[in-house]
Amino acid sequence: MKPAPAPAGADWRLLVISLPTTAATARMRCWRAIKALGGAALRDGVYLLPNRPELLQPLQAIADDAAAQDGKVWLLPVLAMPEEADYQALFDRSAEYAAWTDELAAARAAMASLGEAELLRLARRLGRGYDAIRRIDFFPGELASIAEAKWRDFNAAIDAVLSPGEPRGAARGIIARRDPAQYQGRRWATRRHLWVDRVACAWLIQRFIDPHATFLWLDDVRQCPADALGFDFDGATFTHFEDRVSFEVLLASFGLEEDKGLSKLAQLVHVLDVGGAPVAEASGFEAVLTGARQRLPDDDALLQEMSAVLESLYTHYAGAARRKR
Repeated sequence: MKPAPAPAGADWRLLVISLPTTAATARMRCWRAIKALGGAALRDGVYLLPNRPELLQPLQAIADDAAAQDGKVWLLPVLAMPEEADYQALFDRSAEYAAWTDELAAARAAMASLGEAELLRLARRLGRGYDAIRRIDFFPGELASIAEAKWRDFNAAIDAVLSPGEPRGAARGIIARRDPAQYQGRRWATRRHLWVDRVACAWLIQRFIDPHATFLWLDDVRQCPADALGFDFDGATFTHFEDRVSFEVLLASFGLEEDKGLSKLAQLVHVLDVGGAPVAEASGFEAVLTGARQRLPDDDALLQEMSAVLESLYTHYAGAARRKR
């Protein structure tokens, strides 16, 4: 079946499904799919959702599935009504946020006893739970803001364990453009025990900025030599700036932002370092880096191995960008 076209001002979609009594499996399948979309049940077989473009295709798929089971299906637009506030109340996510924040609090309490791999698995699981709630929180309010702040704090606590000394974003301003010719054959310094942003920055420096760069891995950033170019720590020449991570700052500083492959790689680094819109390859890269850190003896060996991974990702992203043209 095709959905009825939505007239101007239609704020809701109503899905009405009547399935044969013998279609118990199909009925359960439809209900689970509607629940995953965040739909509200007005009564058995009658479901309400906001009229949003991203929901129409999955709603249509549910309707088609029901129709294929000899069901009678209507997918109808609904105009705004005086009961608008009552409609919105059907989508209150307080219970979901409460359960998730309880889980988050328990994770914070157990954090000190967990190893690196366990921490990362925990963060991924909680992140998936948070994203699932946000995706169906069609009318976010104060609870959504509180959950966002708690999630930000939790990620900061994870970073403090995995990457001590993680820099804070610098104040507002303009990122100065640099001439790569003035940055050749230099010594570059950052915190030891490389993690996502630092290993990506070191690869970027060697690959696109200073091919003859040498690196110094610091136990204490306060001991950074005066002649070294610091990156990814507070007070470094190249570090977090506003909402940009150090990798993104290097791209802007050396005029590399127009490179589509690097731009996509920057999205991956950003989401793994400070969060943001999901990137498909991010969890895989994080898993490879976690294993490499456990297996390899020092940061020089880690950079060498992860450079091959970053080079492959860059080649993939650059090729995908060219194919879209």
